[in-house]
Amino acid sequence: MSLSPGFLDELRGRVSLAQIVGRRVTWDPRKSNPGKGDWWAPCPFHQEKSASFHVDEGKGYYYCFGCQAKGDAVTFLRETENLGFMEAVERLAADAGMPMPDRDPAAAARAAANQGLVEAMEAAVQFYRLQLATTRAAEARTYLDRRRLPPATRDRFEIGYAPDTRTALLNHLTAKGFSVDTLAEAGLIGIPRDGGAPYDRFRGRITYPIRDGRGRCIAFGARAIAADQEPKYLNSPDTPLFDKGRTLYNVGPARAAAAKAGTVIVAEGYMDVIALAQAGLDHAVAPLGTAITENQLELLWKLAPEPVVALDGDRAGLAAAQRLVDLALPHLGPGRSLRFAVMPAGQDPDDVARSGGLPALQAALDASRPVIDLLWARETEGVTLDSPERRAAFDARLRAHLARIADASLRSHWEAEIRARRAELFAPPPTRGGRSGASPAAQQRGRRGQKTTAGVAGGVSAGIQGAGAARPSQLARPGDDLEASVRIREAVILAACLHHPAIAHDLEERLEDLDLSFPRHAEIRRALLNALHRSPSAPSQAPASVAAELGRDLFAELAPEVVRANRHLGPRAAPDYARRAIEEEMTRHAALAGRAAEIREATAEMADDPDEALTNRVRAASEAEHAANTDPLQDDLSAEESERLEFAAIVQVPKPHRPRKR
Repeated sequence: MSLSPGFLDELRGRVSLAQIVGRRVTWDPRKSNPGKGDWWAPCPFHQEKSASFHVDEGKGYYYCFGCQAKGDAVTFLRETENLGFMEAVERLAADAGMPMPDRDPAAAARAAANQGLVEAMEAAVQFYRLQLATTRAAEARTYLDRRRLPPATRDRFEIGYAPDTRTALLNHLTAKGFSVDTLAEAGLIGIPRDGGAPYDRFRGRITYPIRDGRGRCIAFGARAIAADQEPKYLNSPDTPLFDKGRTLYNVGPARAAAAKAGTVIVAEGYMDVIALAQAGLDHAVAPLGTAITENQLELLWKLAPEPVVALDGDRAGLAAAQRLVDLALPHLGPGRSLRFAVMPAGQDPDDVARSGGLPALQAALDASRPVIDLLWARETEGVTLDSPERRAAFDARLRAHLARIADASLRSHWEAEIRARRAELFAPPPTRGGRSGASPAAQQRGRRGQKTTAGVAGGVSAGIQGAGAARPSQLARPGDDLEASVRIREAVILAACLHHPAIAHDLEERLEDLDLSFPRHAEIRRALLNALHRSPSAPSQAPASVAAELGRDLFAELAPEVVRANRHLGPRAAPDYARRAIEEEMTRHAALAGRAAEIREATAEMADDPDEALTNRVRAASEAEHAANTDPLQDDLSAEESERLEFAAIVQVPKPHRPRKR
């Protein structure tokens, strides 16, 4: 059975040589550098005590400096387990989850034919390189000089020139014995559909050989020199050797450099890669004239767990980045992410390299942003959220993005981050005297009908204490403890939502916007919202999920705070009454925030001008806060309804023992 080079290349790319070798050796921790794919151990092929056996994970090869044993994963299995070639390949394919190709006698013939194509491509590379030194390439050399590509760089990247004649390459290669059919199959020449004479595909262009991970030339990229020549960039067509959606420019040299750097840079085109290399950044690759594909993403993640995409600083570059975000989202996971480095406005990496050199490039790369930043920017920048419908649409878009993340662990972290950003987006910004004003979204929509503040408990306490220092007898009645009131109110709402998760799901936006002053309460709220989001069709599972996530008995924790609370919030309360009670508790909690803001503002003004009007204002705010603690729902109920809904406490805890009167 003959295996195609493509199959073997993919197999080598999927398996970890270090993992395979690690089953047989003990790595030397002093010499090994796992982060760079650099591993050392005593050689398994001869007796030694020193670590002279080296595995280069990036290149996929091993070498012993003692006995000169060398090879790849297939060779290692054959040598250590006495396997035949096909047995070793089948073992590796099983480890990698790759099906073996069907036994096809024609595969050998195809492999031989592809070898002929490779030889034709290499002959074309040499022809184009020689042409760059001729007099008719003067304009091409002038262009390269203007782009600051010295002879050393041209040699390194094998840059050449395709003469502006119809059959220069065709005549040269047929004279060397290559058939017209071979040259056409390699994509070097074109044959008109009407049966006309063959012609060179690249004419009057600077050529850039495109090599695969094995170093074989499989295609060319070519740039026009004349201003009116279209297209500006022209690539080889897809051939048996070349699939532009599965190939990256400079992938071979970048693989080793990426292993050392710990990352890989993704640029837009050939010139960007070359400019980055000239600046000292050898770990750069580029797609080939198209947007990055899923196959190219997989190839990038084989090079590094978090490639950095270097974007042109224009609208087209940002649009390309957003398309890549959408493509990558379902494939993200631990060790599979992206970062985006945006170049200065109107510049690409080549421009930055020429103007500022390595320091400027490195600064742009160091300022790279994660995937979530670009997605959040797209969903929020220039968006008006001045109505419930627009906010609901905004939330729906975020949920749709989160649902596309396949990895459950990563999705959970994204959910937490999105919630934090959303809370910040709608949070009231602080103003004079510690008072919180309306959030940007609230300002756009002309306020939401209720005031919210950051740090309710601390704000209430600070407001009362500050005013009390001036006129203690006129501020609050003896025994009032607003901080405790806030704590109880928060516990009431959370306990009720845990008892009635379906209602919590319906009131998700209000629950999310609620100002919680105590970190443990905020932690419970975050876990509950995450649980509701993960199982929107089964909210009854949310309380158990929250308890499992936080690892503690939430009802026992909240019970001491809520035994005096509204009795219609317990687990046996009728859903209609429970919903109304929860909404009223949320409204009262918001009223506490509003009263706290009034007290703080008046207290701050009273420190500057303590007159009677301001004192009365503080007193009125305090009394208004106290009035918010009434229970209108219970007042509305008939005696019969109240009796029917009566129960010992809002949470299921034993009744306190009271001695019977005699």
